[in-house]
Amino acid sequence: MRISKLDPWGSTSISDYGKLIEEFGIEPFTEELVKQIPRPNKFMRRGVNFGHRGFDVILDAILNRKSFAVMSGIKPTGAFHLGSLMTASEIVYYQKEHGAMAFYGIADIESLMDNQLPYDEALENAIDNTADILALGFDPNPKKGYIWRQSTEKRVTDIAFLAGSKVTTNQMLAIYGERITFGLYMSALVQIGDILLPETEDFGGPKPVVVPVGADQDPHLRVTREVARKLKNQFGFIEPSATYHKIMPGIDGSEKMSKRNPMSYFDLSEDFEDIKNKLMNAFTGGRVTAEEQRRLGGQPEICMLYMLAMYLFVEEDNIMEQVIYKECVNGEILCGPCKVRVTKFVLDWIKEHRRKKEKQIDIARKILEAE
Repeated sequence: MRISKLDPWGSTSISDYGKLIEEFGIEPFTEELVKQIPRPNKFMRRGVNFGHRGFDVILDAILNRKSFAVMSGIKPTGAFHLGSLMTASEIVYYQKEHGAMAFYGIADIESLMDNQLPYDEALENAIDNTADILALGFDPNPKKGYIWRQSTEKRVTDIAFLAGSKVTTNQMLAIYGERITFGLYMSALVQIGDILLPETEDFGGPKPVVVPVGADQDPHLRVTREVARKLKNQFGFIEPSATYHKIMPGIDGSEKMSKRNPMSYFDLSEDFEDIKNKLMNAFTGGRVTAEEQRRLGGQPEICMLYMLAMYLFVEEDNIMEQVIYKECVNGEILCGPCKVRVTKFVLDWIKEHRRKKEKQIDIARKILEAE
């Protein structure tokens, strides 16, 4: 079965990333590639980053200490969820570990077009989201990082209009499919402006840019790379690179996390008891009986508690491999005690994050209201 499309505004669930790589021409993020990267992050080390486009120019910049940028963003429709956390963590990684100039776009035009969210409501969410990435370690020093709202950043909308002259209706239909409103196509053009902003003269001119995103956002990268090629002679743009991380299934075992299914996800602002309840009811890779579990071992590859620990909440590889994974597959621990253990990892992490975030709210407000 073909993966007919990747939908950045809808529901995309992927069971076969190899087929996705083959069908959409994505390059695999191999172990050999990871070995070449100094201080690879946990997404790279653990295979959560499964694919890329044009990462070779980023690797060259890292190895030879050349200037490059990292750019991604968030649609400000609510509190940080787990996908937001993955992307933000990757941005901070490139900034802190490899000296990339970091760019974080608040996609409030997209949230208006897709979710009919007025700018004033989006601003309050954006301030909260910005405090989250600051708490993760994003450095907003103008020489190191830049955060903006689409609706107030004229350089972005200027590029969007320019991009609109370089794509056809048929191209947009081929990449995004038919949409009920034209506004989503317009917001896609604005995202081209977001991605190419780091290459403008105000930020030092053309340079390699890596965009870490979930696999469902690949359509935005494909169209932006095409526009960059068409504008190369005029502006010198370099095609942006991308890394793609896997889309985490719902913690209840459903195909994808969704706000329509509250038990499938949690965000970082939720009540601790609610998060704990969701984790204690999460889907696991346990066997039917305790005796069978001890004899055959568990199946961490399909366990949402294992995925949460591996993707986000346990940094140390030795804990993941020698404790959580090994004890599960050897039948040394049952799902109940393991849930308690992973739940503690998650809640401890969130408590510390909230402590850091509280100190960043005023800074976040100053950044966004000063635009």
